[in-house]
Amino acid sequence: MRDRHGLLSQPIGRVLLNMSLPNMLGILTVLGFNLVDTFFISRLGTEALAAISFTFPVTLIISSIAIGIGAGVSTNLGRLIGGGHAPQAKVFLHDALLLTFIVISGLATLGSLCNDWLFTLMGAAADILPLIHQYMQIWYIGIPLLVLQMVGNQGLKATGDTRLPAQILALAAVINLILDPLLIFGIGPFPRLELQGAAIATVVSWVVALCFSGYLLVLKRQLLVAAPICLHRWWANWTQLAHIAQPAAVMNLMNPLANALIMAMLARIDHAAVAAFGAGTRLESVLLIASMALSSSVVPVVAQNLGASQKQRARDAVMLSLRFVLVFQTLLYLPLALWAQPLAGLFSDDPQVLEWLTFYIQVLPLAYGPLGMVIIVATALNAYHRPMASLMLNLCRLFVLMLPLAALGAWSLGVKGLLLALPVSNLLMGLVSYLIAMRMKEPAKMHHPCHYQDNDWHSK
Repeated sequence: MRDRHGLLSQPIGRVLLNMSLPNMLGILTVLGFNLVDTFFISRLGTEALAAISFTFPVTLIISSIAIGIGAGVSTNLGRLIGGGHAPQAKVFLHDALLLTFIVISGLATLGSLCNDWLFTLMGAAADILPLIHQYMQIWYIGIPLLVLQMVGNQGLKATGDTRLPAQILALAAVINLILDPLLIFGIGPFPRLELQGAAIATVVSWVVALCFSGYLLVLKRQLLVAAPICLHRWWANWTQLAHIAQPAAVMNLMNPLANALIMAMLARIDHAAVAAFGAGTRLESVLLIASMALSSSVVPVVAQNLGASQKQRARDAVMLSLRFVLVFQTLLYLPLALWAQPLAGLFSDDPQVLEWLTFYIQVLPLAYGPLGMVIIVATALNAYHRPMASLMLNLCRLFVLMLPLAALGAWSLGVKGLLLALPVSNLLMGLVSYLIAMRMKEPAKMHHPCHYQDNDWHSK
């Protein structure tokens, strides 16, 4: 298992490139997955679209928990594999998947029992609740399968294999694309199930993806073993997993919360600016794909090299990634600045929305290089087993710097002042991130996954 993909030996630039390209495909697939669902459901009418929109906060919370657990799995497995502890890695992954299933199944059960109360609390009207229930009753059944597949894919990525996880996501997206119109609209022999059909299509695609992921983990890559019940081992490995997973999950929830607060500020000034900001954030998710893909690759590279005591190589991977995202995202700004107005026209024909969105595209991407540096350093800190430092970095960027500057900008210059505060914040935090990376090291008291003798947990 060790160094199958050259994370410990091949040139760092080549390793990061080979891992990041499939990661980009995976991210694009996830974005496309959500867009396909929204597109077909929107054809059912405004009420159906409103119903699915109400589900986004719930799905976001579960996804953030899954991403947090995945970060803990990737970091700890990378350490174990890099250190030559393949048997312990297999058991750690078993225990991580067990905890994942318990936590997500518990949350899904609780959500199902409190479904109407929860969405009424969120402001859903009485006539929308039956539509939400149609979708969510299926979604709650399937969500443990999706999260198991997401965490299992992180196990594959920890070995340096990003190609197969991307292919699994692409397969799931294709299945969903085929089944969505058939089940939503009742095409051919299929019944018209509307929102329930969208949920069934999604769950079926998750089941297929989980089957392929399980085959790779258990049979082809042999990364997973059926470890016996051991409460002491569970507690040790779950504690180690939570050390990374909890701050990572909170960190993933902070960005949408900050965006919601910014939209609330804009709503007090101009509703057209809210629409422009919403379109801009969707565009931003595409423009930052390279940074996100590279950050996902950095974690296993750094973790494996730290596990193998190759500290300089781990540091070189971080610094090379920082230089790349700064240059790439800065060069990407040039065509955006030139074509800002035509690009904004793809999202709206309202003159006021066009004005604010054009300004957004002209100003915010200028600091996407520094923002990419923040993303890289935040994920690298997890690999260095400093998750609280990663959390604090994003907390300071969003709530100590960005939101106060946005409020000041809105008060003094209106919409433009608020939007200008965002790149200024990213620029300053990019500089801070670079200084952190220059001094990045492991904590004095390192947490290590629990080690046992082979005969203690049937690792062979």
